[in-house]
Amino acid sequence: MIVDSHCHLDRLDFDKLDLNLDQVLDNARAKKVEHFLCVSVTLDQFPNMLEQIKHYDDVSASCGVHPLDQKDALNKQQLIDLASHHKVVAIGETGLDYYYAKDTHAVQQASFVGHIEVANELQKPLIIHTRDARADTINLMREHKAENCGGVLHCFTEDWDMAKKAIDMGFYISISGIVTFKNAVELKEVVKQIPLDRLLIETDSPYLAPVPYRGKTNQPAYVEDVAYYISELKGISFNELAKVTTDNFYSLFKLAAKG
Repeated sequence: MIVDSHCHLDRLDFDKLDLNLDQVLDNARAKKVEHFLCVSVTLDQFPNMLEQIKHYDDVSASCGVHPLDQKDALNKQQLIDLASHHKVVAIGETGLDYYYAKDTHAVQQASFVGHIEVANELQKPLIIHTRDARADTINLMREHKAENCGGVLHCFTEDWDMAKKAIDMGFYISISGIVTFKNAVELKEVVKQIPLDRLLIETDSPYLAPVPYRGKTNQPAYVEDVAYYISELKGISFNELAKVTTDNFYSLFKLAAKG
């Protein structure tokens, strides 16, 4: 059994897929995917996301604001209220993205700090997005004691030095279908170095479909392809990779219902 540790089920284009949510989840279950973590990117859209997934016992939720969606100051009390829902197992995704956003660094940093504080208050782990902001991400994690709540650097595409610093704080590193891309040379080397007990897998669907589906809409069923690719990179069996990443998921997201 495997887990998709990061997907955006509410952002799937079901008309384009010619599927509904039940069918998307059933396709993944047929590939032995036993749990799905549906990740929030805005607080305003969170109630709608929760409404779509509330009847599925094998779908958990996170609550937070993606750095590229953080245009104004974080409403910290709203985050606390929404993230206190029993189906919410994590805070985020939050973090820093300096690649696309050149003029919102201060807003992103303040929001990231607020998310860390809420995660520590609620004792729910963080889901962190980071791009082109290695030093600031790690520094804010350290300064605001992110190690107390723990979490994951998701869809990781940075270097081994950053991965190791996060791992040393007790964080996990999650790998998406990007690792299957031909030009992801450095990332493949990073994946080889990540200790098995700190590794998670994800789709980040509907984005970043792995080879051989690149260019198509991603969906949770494709986490199997990510798992196969990583198992080959690390020279272990698919079953071993599946077991350890599934165990890691439940170790981190303790409120997620086991399959």
